[in-house]
Amino acid sequence: MKSLKKRRRIQVLVAAAVSLTVATGLIGYSLRDGINLYRSPTQLSEVAPPEDEYFQLGGLVKEGSITDRGGVEFDFVITDGAAEIPVSYVGRDPRPDLFTEGQGTIAKGYYRGGRFEAVDLLAKHDETYMPREVVDTLKETGVYQDPNS
Repeated sequence: MKSLKKRRRIQVLVAAAVSLTVATGLIGYSLRDGINLYRSPTQLSEVAPPEDEYFQLGGLVKEGSITDRGGVEFDFVITDGAAEIPVSYVGRDPRPDLFTEGQGTIAKGYYRGGRFEAVDLLAKHDETYMPREVVDTLKETGVYQDPNS
């Protein structure tokens, strides 16, 4: 009788361990495309990622860099004060109203051929907002100016 209980207990523990391992593997597999890395222009200019890697690029929109290409497509340059990355917006949505030169933005897309191809843009939602990642990047390069001072 003891042997049967012991064997059953071991079987339950092994089944639980296998189930936990499979569940962890499935969660990791499903999240592999959902994790978007953030990079600054300086980081991107130092080490170029693979062309098929989807990530976020953040910084300030360089003054005088926005160029319309017709329709909803346009070009601009993202800078962190130390490096500049040319960006082509190839998404389907029109340019956000608060997307202007000198303002912080985060572009999501791919870096291909020395140019960032943005498929989505995050612009500020009011006059004082700037994404936390962009603020941190600008502080690192010494470009950030606190709007409250």
